[in-house]
Amino acid sequence: MRLLVASIFTLVAFIAQPVVADDIRTTLDNFRAAGAEEFIDDSYGYAVFPSIGKGGIGIGGAHGKGEVHVGGKRVGQVKMNQITYGLQLGGQVYSQMIFFRDDRAFNDFTSGNFEFGAQATAVALTAGAQASTSTGGGGNTSAGTDADSSTVNANERQYDGRSGMAIFTIAKGGLMYEATLGGQKFKYEAD
Repeated sequence: MRLLVASIFTLVAFIAQPVVADDIRTTLDNFRAAGAEEFIDDSYGYAVFPSIGKGGIGIGGAHGKGEVHVGGKRVGQVKMNQITYGLQLGGQVYSQMIFFRDDRAFNDFTSGNFEFGAQATAVALTAGAQASTSTGGGGNTSAGTDADSSTVNANERQYDGRSGMAIFTIAKGGLMYEATLGGQKFKYEAD
């Protein structure tokens, strides 16, 4: 019962939390320190979520607010909601960044209500420690290839071949066990 109350409290706390520019800068610094610097500098654009709260027992949910940047400049804000069902227990808070390889990926994400399917995965980085972003091993986004070239750099292979997006997360706290189905839904609003 305590875990259920803690999970619900975590979600409510982050639903009401506004996105502050300092939180965005701190989150970007954390992702740079954890090994995503090349993505931040070289991507067409990105969505950054300083804190996403997630919790559940059987049925769960997550919520977070963030900003969308192109060329290092804010172009809008975004909200993420997720409903999950399946084997899950606990609560956690994490930061997330979604990188757009090109304007097509950016336009897909910002065209209205965008949703990642249940098969979408993320690269989990460790804050404060250099992390590898290679495509070998589990937990990475689907490895894609560039249609115009037979060789691509390591960053290009991190982008999903169909969506042109790469997802990175950094755990901030909590513990959650899950084997769930359900995608993240995003609502974008331009500035």
